Order: sequence, then structure tokens, then C-alpha cells
Amino acid sequence: MVLGLEHATSGNMYYKGRDVLHLTNKERREWFLKEVQPIFQAPFATFSPLKRIDSYLYETTRNYKMASTREDVEKHVDESLHAVGLSLAEIRGRYPNELSGGQAQRVSVARGLLTRPSLASLRMSIVNLFRNLRDEHKVSVLYITHDLTTAYYAADRIAVMLRGWVVENGPVENVLGEPLHPYTQNLKNAIPEADPEKTWEGDASLAVMDTEEYTRTGCRYAGRCPAVMAICKNTVPRDIEVKGRSVKCFLYDEEVPEAERAQAMANGAPVA
Repeated sequence: MVLGLEHATSGNMYYKGRDVLHLTNKERREWFLKEVQPIFQAPFATFSPLKRIDSYLYETTRNYKMASTREDVEKHVDESLHAVGLSLAEIRGRYPNELSGGQAQRVSVARGLLTRPSLASLRMSIVNLFRNLRDEHKVSVLYITHDLTTAYYAADRIAVMLRGWVVENGPVENVLGEPLHPYTQNLKNAIPEADPEKTWEGDASLAVMDTEEYTRTGCRYAGRCPAVMAICKNTVPRDIEVKGRSVKCFLYDEEVPEAERAQAMANGAPVA
């Protein structure tokens, strides 16, 4: 949605004070897409096997007017490749199948850096590289992942999403150090501990996913939440500011009777 690949049904999305959902095609091309570049998870799906890989880098440089003469274009491409540990000499004239997976991924990253973006949208695992790029090139990173361990390592802030809702949002140290939303807690608890002395002794059971799960008007986690209350099933929770983050949960809503929240806590979810 950030890149315009999916259309928003409602609302606004701001970048540097401008609503990017309502940009003209010219504004999107000449300003926004120079500022925001995607770097996808599967590099070999990004490049055509019939096209030399350096041609992608030349085209991007020319299309976004980062350089004009052949010499300047090649210099610009080489600088981006050096930022990810490659050089133009290593990839010149080669096809994607002639590169290793790691090389192809780095070329994909270099392509994203050609416009000197302020924001890179990522779906990938080479987190160390992007920590360096963030620090050295001042590139903000939007890292989309299911892996909380790399998110904790790579991010300053984190937004935990459930079926389109941001259920918990704040500094990564707060959210993952002490998760408050039951969904975030369960995600963290699902990460195995590297301790041979600890073994799983419980029984895992999941609620049956039926039509009601997708049609209820209340909380989208109510069907699986261990701390579900009656209000959760028919009322949408509001965002509550608590302990340095935003949490979308009735457990932290002081308008809900304290006795109900205490009972929910006893059912399996701690309350701040």
C-alpha cells in the first residue's frame, strides 16, 4: 500500500507531511518513488532471467535522472554496489542465474539505493546490512516480517498487526520487552528458547476458525484470545496509551469495570 501496489479503501497515509494516497502520477514518479524504494524478499523473482542484471541498474539511474552521461551512470551504479559489498565489474554483463542468491539479493538492495531514498521498504533477512545502511546512509527502514527476533534486532519502533489492525505500537524495547496485548504476548511466547533443559509439557489447542471469526463486529482476536471478555465480542476496542506504547485492547481500558478486567487477567493475560 505504501508503494501504491494496493489501493486503500479509506483514510490517509502521510510521508513528510504529504498524503501519498492522493499524489498525481507525476508527483509519485518524480518525488515519492525517488524517496521510497522497495527491496523484495525473492531477488530472482525481481529480475528477468533473459535480461542482463546491470541493465536494470542503468535504467533505474536514467529513469530517475540520477545521472545522464554513460560515465556518470556507471559511476553512480558502482557507488551503490560498493555500499552493499559488490562492484560493477563483478556483475557487468551477467544474467541473474550467473549470480549466487546472496549476490542477487545485494544487487536488489543496490537497485533500491540508486535513487538515494529516505525510506526503504524491506522483506528480507540480511538485517546486518541494513543496520549499516541505516547508520551510514541515513536510510529509514520499513521492515515487514513475521520474525520477531530480527525485528527486535533491526528496529527502533515496532507495530504488531493482526488482520489489518495495529494492535500494539511503540518502541521495540517496550513492546517486545514487555508485551501487553494478548496477541503480542502469544507471538513472543511462541518463540522457542535455546535451553535444552526446558521442554514443552503442555497441550496446545486453537479455537476453531469459523465464519463468525471473520464477521464479528468486535475485536478481531476475540475468537482466540485467552483473556476474552463479553465486550470484546461485539465492540471494537480503542487505542489505549499505556507504558510507553499504544495498545488496542479492552484489558487496559479504564471504562471497562475493574472486576471484569481482573477476571480476564485470571483467565490468562496479565494486565498492566
